[in-house]
Amino acid sequence: MTDKNEKQQLADRVAALVEAATKAGADASDAVVMRARSKSVSVRLGKVEGTEASESDDMSLRVFVGKRVASVSAPANADPVPLAERAVAMAKASPEDPYQSLAEPGRLAQNLVDLDLFDATEVSADRLKEDALAAEAAALDIAGVTNSSGSGASAGAGGMVLATSDGFIGQYEATRFARSVSVLAGEGTGMERDYDYSSRLHFLDLDAPEKIGRSAGERAVKRLNARKVDTGRFPVVFDPRVARGIAGHLASAINGASVARKSSFLRDMMGKTVAAAGITITDDPLRRRGPSSRPFDGEGVVGEKLVMVEDGVLRHWFLSTAVARQLGLPDTNGRGVRSASSVNPSSTNLALEPGEEAPEALIAGIKAGFYVTEVFGQGVNLVTGEYSRGAAGFWIENGEITYPVSEVTIASNLKDMFLNMIPANDIDRNFGTAAPTLLLEGMTLAGK
Repeated sequence: MTDKNEKQQLADRVAALVEAATKAGADASDAVVMRARSKSVSVRLGKVEGTEASESDDMSLRVFVGKRVASVSAPANADPVPLAERAVAMAKASPEDPYQSLAEPGRLAQNLVDLDLFDATEVSADRLKEDALAAEAAALDIAGVTNSSGSGASAGAGGMVLATSDGFIGQYEATRFARSVSVLAGEGTGMERDYDYSSRLHFLDLDAPEKIGRSAGERAVKRLNARKVDTGRFPVVFDPRVARGIAGHLASAINGASVARKSSFLRDMMGKTVAAAGITITDDPLRRRGPSSRPFDGEGVVGEKLVMVEDGVLRHWFLSTAVARQLGLPDTNGRGVRSASSVNPSSTNLALEPGEEAPEALIAGIKAGFYVTEVFGQGVNLVTGEYSRGAAGFWIENGEITYPVSEVTIASNLKDMFLNMIPANDIDRNFGTAAPTLLLEGMTLAGK
């Protein structure tokens, strides 16, 4: 969508689809084209393993006939008239849904903000190969690294053009560049794997391939000669990689769609304490160069920065128009995400805001505890809050990180975890869900 003529063509397509829906008998409608472009190169042990490129333009139409709704999808070059006629016929045969509708016209974006989401840099396949090879080579140069699981680099762009029967037409595009590498250290049954990566909207913001490679190699070597530890209750410190997952669980629990389905353990907690005093969680769709930023949501609504949790107290759900109505709330807060022809609420640039102490200071106060660098398994129940994950990391002894630990399970309940967490000050906002190092008191560790 970087070419002006191409942008206009896509805008004309969605506008024509909305017009066709009105002529076919729809009371209201919206149409969207989702565009994706990507190319990537993967290498292993100095040789190219794969080169991929993909392009797609997918169009969808949502129509409303009274309180009935239906949606259809097709390639972006499809004839709008039969598509619209089919959608309207489907809507007339559908059951009524009292919650579905377009967003209120007054909420639609008027003047779109430039969030600097697009980088016009053209990255060749040769450059992607060079970057992947350089990252792998840097990792393999680390003493103790014995093999590679592969390295890769990619460049891509995605965008959306949205039109509604209320007269809204808007579009935006965002680029994404990435580099990654995964390596093995050690020999035989004592081998350990680790990785590192960098993903940014702008090419020049990426971490250097050599830096990514060295980090991956060093992380893998540090995990060698892991031990088991005794079962007990200990303070657990989550590395930011893992802490982002904890923040993500909270985001899922305050998603209005989960609340409406009664599938969230926080469904009755609006206006109540859900996290430790001092914990603040924000969500900002308009952050400049934010990895999940957007000038409007999947319904054409501009979302503003929200404090989702303030000093431990829950203040907002993530809402789309339909979910807001289902919950008996006045309106959407601009968190609708378009997935083909459906709209569901989600977070944008979510941040569990940092505390005041450095990670080293949090660790210094721990006599015996566990520093988690990786979790695995599916043991998170968002209906009850039960949390049980396999984990690996390092043992903390007398305020210092000592030897690597593996083959343990950490368990608690997310309700208790949120109420007993202390954030460090090392947040990295280059992720759609960002969190600093987190200290959680009193988790159960199942070891030997």
